[in-house]
This record gives sequence, structure tokens and C-alpha cells, in this order.
Amino acid sequence: MEYGIALASNVDAWKTVKRAEELGFTHAWFYDSQLLLPDIFVSMALAAEHTSKIKLGTGVIVPSNRIAPSCAAALASLNQLAPGRIVFGLGTGFTARNTMGLGPMKLSAMREYIRVIYGLLKNETIEWEFEGERKKIRFLNPELGLINTRDKIPLHISAFAPKVRQMTAELADGWITFNALPQPAAHQAQEIDKACTEIGRDPKSLFKTNFVLGCVLKPGESVTGARAKAQAGPMAVVALHGMVEGTLSDMLPPQIKQLATAYREQYATYQPADAKYLQMHKMHLLGVRPEEEKFLTEDLIRSVTFTGTEDELRDRLKSFAGAGYDHFVVQLVAGHESAIEDWAHLFNRA
Repeated sequence: MEYGIALASNVDAWKTVKRAEELGFTHAWFYDSQLLLPDIFVSMALAAEHTSKIKLGTGVIVPSNRIAPSCAAALASLNQLAPGRIVFGLGTGFTARNTMGLGPMKLSAMREYIRVIYGLLKNETIEWEFEGERKKIRFLNPELGLINTRDKIPLHISAFAPKVRQMTAELADGWITFNALPQPAAHQAQEIDKACTEIGRDPKSLFKTNFVLGCVLKPGESVTGARAKAQAGPMAVVALHGMVEGTLSDMLPPQIKQLATAYREQYATYQPADAKYLQMHKMHLLGVRPEEEKFLTEDLIRSVTFTGTEDELRDRLKSFAGAGYDHFVVQLVAGHESAIEDWAHLFNRA
């Protein structure tokens, strides 16, 4: 497998990406959550300027949050800075929409968004619907070389449900999922392979990426120690967010679902009453809020994060590779970017 990092969009993120390139990581993925983080394209442009080989991916753009012409122009601009190194990650919306109290967008709208983006990137004149009208649009002067529409920007879709997996098999170059444990990861890989086979596509032609958060434990270090809680905890509490909102409930093991009652009781106290998501998603995947720390049990951390000793995690990595994954990505938590050294050591010995 290839190995990559994911990180919160940040104007200083390029420093970590540069180190990732030095350590041999193949990709760096940037989260796009407008109400949580600095703008993704600013962060990616700085990373492009300070690196030369590592691929830079949006992880992921949500169509409803950026109109297609603006997104296409941003991608083509990044492609000018880092030709052939840009990856377009796309999803129906988790964090970026949940922080606004919204659920996933419609797949039909996502399909149309893809059509418009790639029509523009091919320098085609296309029809686009906006504000109730259909208008013809195109890049007006790509020949000036201000943007790059020559080098391909591959499409990778984040897909957990059957219908979006079907769309991924049909349209995408790659597939993105989020699993810490081999068994559910293998099941999801089988499902996306099935979606490919059903339309006559070779499953091996779809680049399969798995994201995790976790911690490489030192000998004798506790799963519930301060370092593990800081690095793995943000994903652990996001699993609880998903249970409350019903976005991740089908992906969670039974023993973790038992925490839902206690977390829902806490959720009921969040303010404002008509927008509880504003408090629940504060620090989403960035850290653990004080009132959530009591939920960081060993069962929760082990069940939904990639946490363990080097030997334990190395065995898990073999299972991911055996399930057909091409790419394994670990998110680095702000303030713990130095953990990249632990992950590099693990991956180099996998």
C-alpha cells in the first residue's frame, strides 16, 4: 500500500506536508470544513509551493458548499502550482454540512456537479443551472496558461452507502472510506468491488483509500493515556456525534452503541436548543472538548480508532492490504504533528 497523511486545513500545514514528503508519504489530504478551518485552497496552495512530489488531495469537497465554476477554477489553479499532483476528493457531506445543521446532499446534485467540474476542466462549453436559469459557461482563456487544464485531476469519491458506491464505481478514479478495524474495512472493500463488477468494471482499476485516526503506542503505554486520547480521541468522540445524528450508526460495533444513551443525555443539554449541532461539532476531528473526555473509554478508542502497539498495528495493516486497499491515510491532530515520525516508522516496517 501507499501511505498518506490527512490534516486540518491550516496556513502552517505545509510544514507538515513538507516533512511527509521527506519521509516518503505519497499523499497529503486536506479537510474542507468552512466553519471549522481556514480555507482549504489557501492551505493547499502553500503546500504545493513548498513541495515537489507529494500528491495533494481535497478530503473532501462538498458540492453544496462551493459552486462548480469556483471549485473548478480553484482546482485548475492548484494544478498550475503542482501539475499532476492534485486529487479531487468529493463527498455528499459529513462535517462540512453537519456544522450547519444539514444532512447529506442529493446524489443527483452531486452527479451534476461532477459533470460541470470535469466539463470545465476539459475546456468544454457546457450548460450549467444556477439561480433557476441554465447558462452556457466555459473557461474563457485557458490558453494564457494561468490555470492548468492539461494535466488530469483524478476524482476520488467518499462513499459509504450503496447508491454512492454505485456512482463511485461508475464515475470515479478512486474511492475513499474511513475504517479503523480490518473486518468492516474488508466488508466495505467487498461492497465497492461488487459495485464495480456489476457495471463491468475491473475492481482493481479503482484506487481504494482508507482514512484513520489513532496512536502508535509505546511499550507499556495505556490506550487511555494522555497521548492516545489526544491523537485518537477526536475520532472517538466523532463516532458518538455520528450516533446522535444517525450518520455513522451502521458502521459502529454493538459495544460502542451502548454509549449512545449517555451521550444523547449530554447532547440534550447543548445550546442553543434549536441548533445543538453548533456545540457538538465544535472541535470536530480537531480535539476533544472537556465534557466529552469522560466518554474516552478503552473500548471506544480500540473500536473506532487505529490505536495499538507497532506490532498490533502492523498486523492490522497487513489485513488492509489483503482486503485490496491501495492507500492508507492517518490524520495528524493539531499540536501532535510530530506523531508523523511514529507513523513513518510503522509504515516503513509494515
